[in-house]
Amino acid sequence: MSIFDKILGKLFKKAGDKMEEAAVPAKEAAAESEAAPAAKAEAPAAPAEESMDDTPVAQEVSPKAELPPDLKALLPGPPPGGKIKFAHYWGAGCGGCDVSMLDINEKILTVNDMADVVFWPIAVDGKVKDLEAMEDGEITVTLFNGAVRNSENEHMLKLLRQKSTLLVSYGACAMWGGMPGLANLHNTKEIMDYVYTKTPTMKAFQDTQPEPVFPQTSYQAPEGELHIPVLYDTVRAVDDVVDVDYYVPGCPPMQTSINVLLGALIGHVYKGAELPPKGTIIGASEKTLCEECPRKKENRRIEKVVEPHEIDVDPELCLLDQGIMCMGPATRAGCGSPCTIAASPCRGCYGPTGAVSEMGASILTAIASLFPVLDNDPHIDEEEIMKIMSQIKDPLGYFYQFSLAKSLINRAVKEKGGN
Repeated sequence: MSIFDKILGKLFKKAGDKMEEAAVPAKEAAAESEAAPAAKAEAPAAPAEESMDDTPVAQEVSPKAELPPDLKALLPGPPPGGKIKFAHYWGAGCGGCDVSMLDINEKILTVNDMADVVFWPIAVDGKVKDLEAMEDGEITVTLFNGAVRNSENEHMLKLLRQKSTLLVSYGACAMWGGMPGLANLHNTKEIMDYVYTKTPTMKAFQDTQPEPVFPQTSYQAPEGELHIPVLYDTVRAVDDVVDVDYYVPGCPPMQTSINVLLGALIGHVYKGAELPPKGTIIGASEKTLCEECPRKKENRRIEKVVEPHEIDVDPELCLLDQGIMCMGPATRAGCGSPCTIAASPCRGCYGPTGAVSEMGASILTAIASLFPVLDNDPHIDEEEIMKIMSQIKDPLGYFYQFSLAKSLINRAVKEKGGN
């Protein structure tokens, strides 16, 4: 086996041949009237097959999925077994996932029939001490979004895992480290030095100080000791730190995926339906985004790389065919391709399909296959390759925008001499 074959074998991990999909459709109904007894689910989800492959299983969702019927008509009061307890928290992220639950619009108010929100700092007043006082497993389900970037992220994640029966890795940053994971190109010292001494506003401040001033992890104030989270060298995904039950991809998750998650919960708490198998990627597909994108694909050769604003984008033709870098060939379907429909290239926020474990290498291979190699000449001039590739302004940031923290080489390292 050649070294090239060995590398390919490591970069591309094939999913199991008989990967089963979860059997909780988005439109499965939720409830009878409040007085009616809970009905049994018609067909509980089949258990996942035993396999050495721990690749999460995707649960199909149509791009046109609608809210579960019960949410459309308002939920009929508390479930037969009483309300579940719900929590939502963020780690290192932008906060978009934290408010994405509101994408079901005013129907979010009816979720109150099903669940008591016991901890969701952006929406309700909750205290960590109250969370700590809860029994282990008392929270039915917690959605945790954002990566693990510092000591506070890690502490809260482990605490919520301890207090929750189900923990959902919610959004791209939680699943793969997301854009915060690009910080793995540097260590903490380099980041702190740049932010606090080299950015224009901070440099102006530091120039007035006798010596550089940096944040401290603790400070003794008159009122007591204050603590600031410790910034870690390496950004990690949620399942690198704790055990995860389910995954919901996206930046943020689309309404369709949220609907599938809510549909599964509603079916479970009102009708006793089986939840999807552990490890399921909720509201996603094993297909690629290209397979659900309506744009016409002609597999044209890429001779020039352009940004959407630099050309008059053909509204019907594949963006890659027009020289626009698009992550569609390497990205999991399920979002409904709203970005590509709007002439904005896919950035990969729904993550890789189960067939590959190295998203960046996968898209790089797909793009390289579109280089202008002539039928009668299977070799492309090296200078021509460099010319085309140099037009991609930030290859690493583009191809690993969401997945660097989970890639095979997930951070930059510096060699150290001696010991």
